[in-house]
Amino acid sequence: MIACVSVLGVMLGVAVVIVVRSVMTGFGDIWEEKILDFKPHISLVARDGGAVADEDRIAAAVSKVPGVTCVTPEIDTRVLLAHGGRVLAPVLIGVGGDEFKGAYRVGEPRAGSFDLDGDTIVLGANAARTLGVWVGDEVVVYSPKTLVSEDEIYLPVKWRVGGIFSCGQHDYDTGYAVASLPNVRELMGMERGVFAVHVKTACPTDASRFAELSSKVGEAAAAASGKALRSVSWREADRELFGALAVEKNMTALLLMLVSLVAVFCVMNTLLVLTVQKTPEIGLLKALGFSRFQIMKVFLVHGMTQCATGIALGLGLSWAVLSNLQRIVEWLAKAGVEVFPASVYGLAAIPHRLIVSDIVWVVAMVFAFGLLASLVPASIASMKDPVKALNQ
Repeated sequence: MIACVSVLGVMLGVAVVIVVRSVMTGFGDIWEEKILDFKPHISLVARDGGAVADEDRIAAAVSKVPGVTCVTPEIDTRVLLAHGGRVLAPVLIGVGGDEFKGAYRVGEPRAGSFDLDGDTIVLGANAARTLGVWVGDEVVVYSPKTLVSEDEIYLPVKWRVGGIFSCGQHDYDTGYAVASLPNVRELMGMERGVFAVHVKTACPTDASRFAELSSKVGEAAAAASGKALRSVSWREADRELFGALAVEKNMTALLLMLVSLVAVFCVMNTLLVLTVQKTPEIGLLKALGFSRFQIMKVFLVHGMTQCATGIALGLGLSWAVLSNLQRIVEWLAKAGVEVFPASVYGLAAIPHRLIVSDIVWVVAMVFAFGLLASLVPASIASMKDPVKALNQ
């Protein structure tokens, strides 16, 4: 019974670590997918921080690079939107209407359309909800130049809400709005140029290919503009987010490994009890000529067998949980335990992805813990005096 409890402890420890790491990997994949769908893969900006001139020539040259799927000259700036006493400060994207549909994968409009003709603005669903507007309503747009220009006053403008989008990511649905490039350029007091030329590629997740493609894009842009531009990749632009996800995943796995460590301590306690119970047998084996190493090997094999059985059962349990994860979440929701509210995460199902390296890492760590835990009782058993052991 004690050995069975130890095996079950190892099984639960292994299963918990694998399931949690798989879910966190799935969440990382979802965030990466949403970033790649909404944000540019490569941003070409001026090295001095100013405007990029000859954007049309640069876009034409970059679009000819193999592997580039979309190029959009844009002005991205934070503005103030007001309606009915409510104020919001989203990032306003100035881009062509057709280019917005091709570069930003936000699905079909929630309402209205994505046409940016005239004085039209497209809002994210959460931004529209915060401002209390719908298609056809007017919002007042305040230029950021009002805050930085001492000699000029930029009067606010009124734009009509022409469409509402939702990409399923709260930050994007709340913090972004879209208008035509000429309108945003006029709002910023610019006669020509853009803040950046954004590029979408066919291989953003392939590190080696993406690095090579990024280099070619930079060379094409420099040749078209006559001067070098600074290239910012999507990982560099969102390095804080991906860094936080990686740290959170590793720290969670480290804390959950303590569960496996506690389970392995159960294995050690089982072997310690066994050394006491089998003291006469240990004395008899030593009297028959068994060496210390042979005695140690008996207990090491016993401990590692428990660990191996627990690992095998844990792998099976983790596979069963991941295969029925959404069903388990729905059962818990019916029982009143909301572990994955769609209103918070904006996802229809809980994501997960099992990585072979995670399985190897967990198995190796549990085996290492099991070996160390088995060494203590095995050493105690091997050092017993045969005469005293036989007299007990």
